[in-house]
Parts: sequence; C-alpha cells; structure tokens
Amino acid sequence: MEIPIETPIKKPKRLTSVVWNHFERVRKADICYAVCVHCKKKLSGSSNSGTTHLRNHLLRCLKRSNYDVTQILAAKRKKKDPTLAVVTYEEGQRKEETISPVTTFKFDPQVKKEEVNVPINLGSARFDQERSRLDLARMIMLHGYPLAMVDHIGFKIFVKNLQPQFEVLTNSAVELDCMTIYAKEKQKMYEAIHNLHGRISLSADVWDSSENARYMCLTAFYIDEDWKLQKKMLNFITLDPSHTDDILSEVVIKSLTDWAIDRKLFSMTFDHCTGYEELIFRIKDWLSQNRPLLKNGELFDVRCAVQLMKSIVSDVMEAIRDVTHKVRESIRHVKSSQVTLGKFNEIAQQAAISGERPLILDCGQQWSSTYLMLEAALDYRGAFCLLEEHDPTYTSALSETEWDHASAIAGCVKLFVEVTNVFTTNKYSTANIYFPEICDIHIQLIEWCKNPDKFLSDIALKMKEKFDRYWSKCSLTLAIAAILDPRFKMKLVEYYYPQIYDSDAPNQIKAISDAIRELSNEYAMGSSSLDPDTAGASGSLASTTIGTRDRLRGFDKFLHETSQSHNITSDLDKYLEEPVFPRNYDFSILNWWKVHTPRYPILSMMARDILGVPASTLGPELAFYNRGRVLDHHRSSLNPDAREALICGQDWLRMESEEYNSPHIYTAVPLTVESK
Repeated sequence: MEIPIETPIKKPKRLTSVVWNHFERVRKADICYAVCVHCKKKLSGSSNSGTTHLRNHLLRCLKRSNYDVTQILAAKRKKKDPTLAVVTYEEGQRKEETISPVTTFKFDPQVKKEEVNVPINLGSARFDQERSRLDLARMIMLHGYPLAMVDHIGFKIFVKNLQPQFEVLTNSAVELDCMTIYAKEKQKMYEAIHNLHGRISLSADVWDSSENARYMCLTAFYIDEDWKLQKKMLNFITLDPSHTDDILSEVVIKSLTDWAIDRKLFSMTFDHCTGYEELIFRIKDWLSQNRPLLKNGELFDVRCAVQLMKSIVSDVMEAIRDVTHKVRESIRHVKSSQVTLGKFNEIAQQAAISGERPLILDCGQQWSSTYLMLEAALDYRGAFCLLEEHDPTYTSALSETEWDHASAIAGCVKLFVEVTNVFTTNKYSTANIYFPEICDIHIQLIEWCKNPDKFLSDIALKMKEKFDRYWSKCSLTLAIAAILDPRFKMKLVEYYYPQIYDSDAPNQIKAISDAIRELSNEYAMGSSSLDPDTAGASGSLASTTIGTRDRLRGFDKFLHETSQSHNITSDLDKYLEEPVFPRNYDFSILNWWKVHTPRYPILSMMARDILGVPASTLGPELAFYNRGRVLDHHRSSLNPDAREALICGQDWLRMESEEYNSPHIYTAVPLTVESK
C-alpha cells in the first residue's frame, strides 16, 4: 500500500488569525491538519473547523511559551463580549465605564517561527489566581493604595492586558484578603515582642480626619537582640467623641493586655507637653498593681521633644504676628512689579548689601519658612529703610524697634530650627542625642528672660514656662540616656548643670547620680530574682538527681543573688570610672553597647531600655508644619477594623520589604495636614 507523502499545502489565501503563528498547516491525502509548532500535536486544520479548537489547545499546551497569550485570549473574548477587548489607556479614559472594542495589537501573520519564540520561555509555569490576589492585597497594604483601585478602569485594563486569566476582585474581596494578611503579620509581630528580652516603650499619637473623627496610634519602640532600634505600630484606635480619660485609659490598657506587654512596658511618650495627666495616672496605677514601675514611675511619662519645639515657636510667631505681617507685605510690595524690584535692587547696591539670599515669601503652614523669610528680609534691612524714603507707595515699612524685634526673634527661632533638624535627621533616633540639645535651649531661655526689652523678655518667660513643664517630666530620662552614652557619661551633666542651676548644681548633679544608681540596683534585683525551677532547668544553678531532695538549693539561690548584686554594683562604677570614648561622627552607640554587653551585662540591659525610649514621635514630614497628623479620606471612610488592619499592616510589611530603604517607598501612612 502506497503511503502518501505529507507535504505542506499552498495557502490559497492569507491566514489572518493570530493562532496560525503557532501552527503549521499540512495536508495528508485530502485531509488538512494544523500541527502545533510547540508540541507537534495534530489537530484539524480544515477551513470548516475554524480556529476555536486551536486557541483552546494553545491555552493548555505545556510546551508553549506565554508569548501572545494576551492576544489569543483577547481575540477569543472579543467575539463573545466586545467590551472586554484589549484597549489602550487613551481609549479607556472615557467618561463611560465601558471599554470600546478597539483592537490595539497588530500582528504580522508572516512572522517567522523563531521570532515568535524570542521572549523568555516560562516552560510549564502556571498562573496562580490565589497567589496573585494575595500579592495584590499585599501591594495595596504596602503602598497605601485605596481599596477602590480595583474598580478603576485603568487598573482593570492594565491587569487584563498583563494577565487575562486574572479575575479582578471586588473591593470587599480585597479587603478580606488584606485582613487575612494582617492576621498573619500580627501573629508574627506578637511572637517577636513575646520573645523580646528587653522592655518596650510606647508612643501615643492623636490623629484627626477631615470628617472630624479622632484616632489614637500606639507604636512600640524597642531595641532587639541584635541591638537595632525597632519601631512597630501596634494599634490604630478609633476614638469616640464621648471618650473620657477613664475610658481612654481602658482602651490603652486593653491594647497592653491584648499584646501581653503590660509587664514589659518601660515608658509612654505622648505627643503634647500638657494634658494626659489623668490618663497617665490611671495607666500607671493599673501597671503598678501587677509589677512595680522602675524608679517608682518617674521615667514613665515622656513628652515629644519636637512637639515642644513646634509649640514654643507657634507661641513666638503669634506674639510677633504684626511684625511678620509687615515683613511679608514689604516683600510683596518689592515683588509687585519689575520696576519696583529694579528700584529696590539699586537701593540695595547703594547700601552695599550683597544680597546673597533672595527675598522669599513664607508658606503659612510651615513655620520654618517664616524664619527663612525673616532672615532674608533682615539682610535687606537697610534697603527697606531707604525704600521708604524713595517710594511713597511703600506703606508697610517697619520701625527700628520692629526690626530689632524681628532680628531677636529670628535668632531665637534659628536655634529651634537647628535643634529640630538634629532630632529629625535620623529616621529613628536613640534617646541619648536629646539631652545636650535640650540643655542648650534651657540655657538660652534663661538668657533671653534677662533681655531688657520687656516685649522680648515677656515672650521668653512664656517660652520658658512651657519648657519648664517639659523639663520637669523628661529631664531625668534624658540625663540618664546621656550618661549611658560612653562619650559623655556623667561629664555632660556636670558640664551643663552649673550653667542651668548655678549654685544649686551640686545638688542637682547628685540627684541624677543617685537616680541612675537606684535604677541600676533595680535592674540588679530584677536580674537576680530567678525562679528556682527555671534556673535549675537551665543549668544555671546546681541540680541533683531527679527525685532527690537538695538541702542546699536555697543556699545556691542565695549565692547567685548576692554574687550578681556585687557584680552589678561594680558594673556601673566600672563604666563611670573608665575614660569617656572619643567623640567622632562615625560613632554608633548601639554598636558600642552590642560589643560591650559581655563587659557590662546588667548595665547593657538598662541601656537597651533607656536608649529605646522615643523622646520624639514626629518625623521631618511634620516637624516644621503648623499642623498635626490627619488621616486621608479613603482610610477614614473604612470601618475601624479594616482601617487598623491596613495602617498597621502597612507598617509591618514595610519593615519586611526589601525595598524598605528605597526612596520610592512612601511614608508609613498617607498624610494630609490640618491646623490644630
């Protein structure tokens, strides 16, 4: 029997379907076949069979690359539903929520087979809908995108063109996926805190929203086992307008018990220098019932140092509002026309003013810009005085006294700008950096209060009154943190306190010295109070054969405690007696304590807790603004559980992300700002 020879048939007409890029049409006797170029499988290739079965085969072919999968599916779906055709963004950005059936992909049916397979071959990799939907939810949480983005027409076009098999979820389905991710991340966070050997400090920050809702964000600060400062959001609590201090304290206490950190809590930092007294009293009282607070709670109440800077500067700017208004109007007048500006520049040259800094107008929401406006205007003080004589339309001239006041206030605000920059330069600052800066402000306030100008001295007295409230709450914590800096030790306290307290300095220095020794003794007692059963199991105490009574077990515990107490006492003395470490810009206090932990085992425990105290809770994005934290609309419109999951989950995912240090990652939570 003669076997017919398979020969490629001549195409009677041009094959226009995209699938023929993946099939070769051959004839065997009178029958036409379509042979897959990937797996060599034969399918019907007659013109009566159509191409639907060929498309279906390509979607299942394991040896086929993913090249042109979008075009294949798009062509198939276009016939069933023209609104699902592949389109461009220009086409999709119409007012209607439908997609016009415009084909955007053009194909040359004569493309060679080797050119078709140029892209990377994914082999047998299969699309995973479940994994992709969780990736989408994770992306939304990580970058703070609104949940409603899955309903955006542009997003749907992008996803469908990228992977047509992905089923875009509804808003509520994505929210559930985010809640699932949040639950898993929260468990990981709980275990990390539970396994932490040191203590934890919390910050409590109040947020607002455009809907006049209020929230409290609780954030944990701690130094981990690798001596790295960690900052983790724990809760984002929606506050009810009816919440009083006692109810608010219950909310905070519930968070502490939920996270099981009530026995680990070292301090709490609040965003304002006044208020919260009743709340703090209730929390301290509750904590003391379970475990006495260190130093009888003297270190528990901490206030935000950057918020102190903002509050003081706000009062200063209010006091000289009329002066800054005249400066602002003077600059506006000079810049009102090219003629006026040219005349002013001529006057400045005649007054021998170099004009290195140009005149600028401030931004009403940013207090540092008002300082820069005053500084620039003061450089042209002589020119403004002469302008008054040559320009009769200039009606905002300042008197000599007003210029003097502007100069004095600019000098004051300059110090606060510099200190705020120090506090916000690093993303996370350890508590040791605050003491010298705060002391410098204290000394300057004392001097400013002595100003013979009553207007300026009255402003200084108001500034110092607010500062003194902060100093009374935080100076001890900041001083101890500075002492635990090997570059300073007690020397920094001995340097600053005579300038602050004058004749009472020796008593104040002794009070700080006694306080750190008392705190050291408390850590000593805490480290030596080992449970006998636990100690025996760990091998730190002598053990005997199971079932045999050890008559000297009590002696072993006594020996352990007394030996530890002796070592702890000498631990602090040894640290203070050794020379200070040389000051240099590359110094890392956490690395220093990590290396010296074996030498100062108990003191390092104390340093870990003290240095981790958040002495400030505001970053550079808010430090220089006259406004507070405000939650954006799409977050504030969510239900409380979803809101907390998205905000806290974002914070945790950012810490895990490999892109965490990338400048393309946005701030922890989308912020707008609102006047207080």
